[in-house]
Amino acid sequence: MRDPRAGASGTPSGPRLDTIAPPPRHAKLKYRRIILKLSGEALCGSTGGFGIQPEVMRSTADELAEVYALGVQVGIVVGGGNIFRGLKGASAGMDRAQSDYMGMLATVINSLALQDALEKVEVPTRVQTALEIRQIAEPYIRRRAIRHFEKGRFVIFAAGTGNPYFSTDTAAALRAMEVHADALFKATKVEGVYDKDPVKHEGATMYTRMSYERFINERIGVMDGTAATLCRENNLPIRVFKLTEPGNIKRVVFGEPIGTTVEG
Repeated sequence: MRDPRAGASGTPSGPRLDTIAPPPRHAKLKYRRIILKLSGEALCGSTGGFGIQPEVMRSTADELAEVYALGVQVGIVVGGGNIFRGLKGASAGMDRAQSDYMGMLATVINSLALQDALEKVEVPTRVQTALEIRQIAEPYIRRRAIRHFEKGRFVIFAAGTGNPYFSTDTAAALRAMEVHADALFKATKVEGVYDKDPVKHEGATMYTRMSYERFINERIGVMDGTAATLCRENNLPIRVFKLTEPGNIKRVVFGEPIGTTVEG
């Protein structure tokens, strides 16, 4: 029998979360619809870059629940590097396309885990995949994703673009254009974009603002060039900030000057 809590994907969506009216939109929000890019490594905490740490998942879900309460429409793209990284497989001798498809499946695992954590804090969520896996998630359909936003649901975009040779950064930029997001949020392990690696250099200086051209030409390692170029061509702001600082996502949606802003 079909689970009575099941949403459009056929999977349970929490304790009748879809019957709850979405929260009203806060009047002082700067960004009303965002795409948040999370790395797979961000979900594994201190486990050495592999696996999913439940405590990190819960804290991330709690942070996002605060953003949900503000009425922000949120799309999330999760990497899969904590399970399998396509480039690493290719460098070890695997076929690049095959390796990338494995990486896409890793992002699906992370997306389902994040969906479960979000629904435990009563945030209605849908997972949409670029690769068709109907038993566990919806296929990616742009208009359906936008409709989910309008109904107050978070949408997690899994499996990258569905094509090899493209990173999840590029997938995040592409989805941001398609759903008309106000900004692309890149949550990282450091405070923002620096002139040199802050882990290796104590005197590293953080930029509060950068132009797209400088971000691309200096090959800033925070995001790949294809994703940054897409944002530049469509004038989409990129906000880079530290994920593990409590309240940072909430501060950024209000437009507070934390981290680094990349724009024209």
